[in-house]
Amino acid sequence: MELSRQQLREQALSRFKYIKTCILARELCLLVRTNRVAFNIKDASDCCNYISQLCKEAGCEEQSALCSQAAEAVLLSEEKYLDLCKQSCMKCGESRAPAHIKKKPGNYVA
Repeated sequence: MELSRQQLREQALSRFKYIKTCILARELCLLVRTNRVAFNIKDASDCCNYISQLCKEAGCEEQSALCSQAAEAVLLSEEKYLDLCKQSCMKCGESRAPAHIKKKPGNYVA
């Protein structure tokens, strides 16, 4: 009984970490890209730096580096910024979430 409780705990903690890093980073990135007209370049740079930190915390070093580069590029060239964002998004593993993390139909908590 204790073994299954420990496995459940590990799964729950893994899911928590995944949501607080990968899911949050992906959602924030989408928000920044879809509202880039409303943000000034300093806003976009600050947001990309924050997203970079989330990716780094999740262990996604390459994506983190690309977001960090995008944060610098947005200050100089929108074209370079968008290219770096595209590269980072294409390398993002958020869509390849571990099987136990993906939402299963019928999960209901009262």
